[in-house]
Amino acid sequence: MNPIETLVRNFQDLVAQVPDIVQPLMVMVAGAIPFIEGEGGSPIGVLGGIHPIVAGIAAASGNFLCVLAVVLLSSRVRTTAVARRARQIDTPAEPKPESKGRQRFRRYLVRFGVPGASILGPLAIPTQFTSAILIASGTPRGWVLLWQAVAIVLWTTVTTTLMWIAVNTVILV
Repeated sequence: MNPIETLVRNFQDLVAQVPDIVQPLMVMVAGAIPFIEGEGGSPIGVLGGIHPIVAGIAAASGNFLCVLAVVLLSSRVRTTAVARRARQIDTPAEPKPESKGRQRFRRYLVRFGVPGASILGPLAIPTQFTSAILIASGTPRGWVLLWQAVAIVLWTTVTTTLMWIAVNTVILV
């Protein structure tokens, strides 16, 4: 079993074991973790017995709060780096090769712009990474936050709905 599967199973077990009032907080924490995010956190909540709407809101909130922190931090880092680069006259260092996920994301960004890259980004890399890349490329914070929020709500809604349908179909059969 890979580490992400283990983490998801552990969160499902944890959500099922904690008191009802704490369950959405556990889903929120799961939603903040890259590779689980809102679209993985909401099914954890639904399978843990939380109402699908509560699970979706909790997972999306956790995911967005983490993205907000990444955007604010990476924006500050970019501002510092740009200011430092403006003061330096050294030759630029050789860039590191990009991973396949980042290459795919860059293609999305070039082809579909920030809205498309934000919405399609989760198919390639986590939203936290997408946000950092968008900020590093000079995209304004507000624009990144808007489109990341749209993507998080969209993907979390899709996975929550699919999980709710799957759980109810299994129960009815």
